[in-house]
Amino acid sequence: MSGTLFVIGTPIGNLADLSDRARETLADVDLVAAEDTRRTGRLLQGLGLRKKLVSLHDANEQTRAPEVLAVLREGRSVALVSDGGMPLVSDPGYRLVHLCAEEGVDVRVVPGPSAVLAALVVSGLPTDRFAFEGFPPRKRGERTARLEELRHDPRTLVFFESPLRVRVLLEDLLAVLGDRRVALCRELTKLHEEVLRGRVSDVLAAAGDRALKGEVVVVIEGGGPPEPDEEAALGEARSLIDTGVRARDAAREVAERRGMSANELYRSLLATRPETRDR
Repeated sequence: MSGTLFVIGTPIGNLADLSDRARETLADVDLVAAEDTRRTGRLLQGLGLRKKLVSLHDANEQTRAPEVLAVLREGRSVALVSDGGMPLVSDPGYRLVHLCAEEGVDVRVVPGPSAVLAALVVSGLPTDRFAFEGFPPRKRGERTARLEELRHDPRTLVFFESPLRVRVLLEDLLAVLGDRRVALCRELTKLHEEVLRGRVSDVLAAAGDRALKGEVVVVIEGGGPPEPDEEAALGEARSLIDTGVRARDAAREVAERRGMSANELYRSLLATRPETRDR
């Protein structure tokens, strides 16, 4: 029988957040696949554990995942950890878990800290629906294009960002999405934890020109539906009227399709083409 892959959440800052189950699992496994073996080695050393470590990161996962799968096929157990938080969430591990799922190898999760959820719940923004967008593109054109795609997404948005680029991200948020509510969460669970809340302009002013340090998560208020295109709606209604549809019926049909007020659209029709008034 094959062994078991344990996907383990590790602290994002405060080492006391490591669960008892995570400690026990790390003590029991035969191999630990880590994003950074030096960092995980220090974690294991702090727990009094000596384990065989193998690196599994973005640069080598394509070739390393089959090697770890071979270990699992031999009946040995493996722990998968990242530098902090849950593996696979903007961290390596997807290819390995995908291979295990395809091969029928048992995969179990040992839940732990998550920077995404930690930032979301302290942001003060709606938590009922949210979307995690990972790191935004580094190039400004690609980044603004991504933000344009998200302009009308009603969900709270969560981004990771480098402290060196977070001010530029906030400036782009202000330019593309407007002055929405936002929370800039820095160094969560660590000694210098900081959460700046307010409108984008407020957070930019609060951050000032100081050089931010540490890991940063930006949580952004969701958007509303796009403003109805009245000119396009009028054009559709006029086309219907030209085919013989009564003006009020044309306004109602177009308004329902576009999420507009039928009465307002009808009044606009009369203002521009009084001859269309229904008799």
